[in-house]
Amino acid sequence: MQITFFGTSSGVPTRSRNVSSVALRLPQRAEVWLFDCGEGTQHQLLHSELKISQITRIFITHTHGDHIFGLMGLLATYGLAGNPTKIDLYGPPGLNDYIKACQRYSFTHFSYPLKVHTVEPGIVYEDDEYIVKCGLLKHRVTAFGYRVEEKDRPGRFDVEKAKELGIPSGPIYGKLKRGEQVTLPDGRVINGADLCGPNQTGRKLVYCTDTVYCEGAVDLAKDADLLIHEATFAHQDAELAFQRLHSTSTMAAQVALQAGAKHLIMTHFSPRYAPGNDIQLNDLLNEAKAIFPNTTMAYDFLAYEVPRRD
Repeated sequence: MQITFFGTSSGVPTRSRNVSSVALRLPQRAEVWLFDCGEGTQHQLLHSELKISQITRIFITHTHGDHIFGLMGLLATYGLAGNPTKIDLYGPPGLNDYIKACQRYSFTHFSYPLKVHTVEPGIVYEDDEYIVKCGLLKHRVTAFGYRVEEKDRPGRFDVEKAKELGIPSGPIYGKLKRGEQVTLPDGRVINGADLCGPNQTGRKLVYCTDTVYCEGAVDLAKDADLLIHEATFAHQDAELAFQRLHSTSTMAAQVALQAGAKHLIMTHFSPRYAPGNDIQLNDLLNEAKAIFPNTTMAYDFLAYEVPRRD
């Protein structure tokens, strides 16, 4: 589970920060899942090691422009990227209408299947390896946070021990790796769990933006290995945060602390904290670390691999 930030500014891009977009790369299945798609996201992709053709799912938090204005361009380019397959798009009510309107007025036709899923709190996607859930946040429009849960995996299969026991290789190994009980041709009954190490606990990634502090974010982030949370304002500007329903650095840290998250990465910073101003981004980082020490400040193209729990 490898994270790359393509945009970490709120509202408008700056010289060093694009607007919101985060990629989750799943190398073992050659897939990229995108969370939000602000203007210029496909340009950011071109400056990374990720390929637009690997995108299979896009999760949109809400329909404000700094989170979706790059979506139509990226979808149009995807169809020209060589062997396009399909994209599943997830987001709040109105997202499908937005896509259809853009297609109609720009005369754009997608050369691949695009399925738009209107989400509501709960499970929005599940396969053999992952579950994706969403929950309501508190913003000026309907906004969702997303939680990606990797399912627990069987521990490492001890091939050498299997050979010592005289277990013939082949389909039997697959069953034993899954922890199943197998009867060998000679009548012996082998329990696969005895040949596997401890289960690997699945990792949990949570993405919360845009929102003011709310219990919905805390619930979504419970026991997360990584919480990505907006921190638009400094604590000193909390009144602005409440007016605009965004978070301060201290609100993001409080969510991480109360949720029992392992690591917080803050993003979605107001351009008002540019170098040379009275309050700068490093001040926001210090404010958050005073509450939740394991806090990092995102920047464009920051790459982070979510660690496994040993």
